[in-house]
Amino acid sequence: QVQLVESGGGLVQPGGSLRLSCKTSGIIFSMYFVGWYRQAPGKQRELVAIITPGGTGNYADSVKGRFTISRDNAERTLYLQMSSLKPEDTAVYYCGAGLSKTTTNWGQGTQVTVSS
Repeated sequence: QVQLVESGGGLVQPGGSLRLSCKTSGIIFSMYFVGWYRQAPGKQRELVAIITPGGTGNYADSVKGRFTISRDNAERTLYLQMSSLKPEDTAVYYCGAGLSKTTTNWGQGTQVTVSS
């Protein structure tokens, strides 16, 4: 059974930082493309960042230079370090995994709220 469990969301002030984690099970993590997506109220889910099995990260233009995606294959865990957070980063953040860049497995999401 594939499981992706996100954690680390919360309320943070503008300019602050958060680190999201996604613990996986039921997949050979090292073989998977894994990424972070987000969905704000009234908007479609969008890709935030994705990392290849080889460790190369790709980012949405809106988060380049502020967010860093990383993976720990031994721990089967994906991370997203978010800095210089803005109110427009407020969303539910989802972890996704797939054997290609197409995500086939999803986590339940974690809420990130950026507000003063």
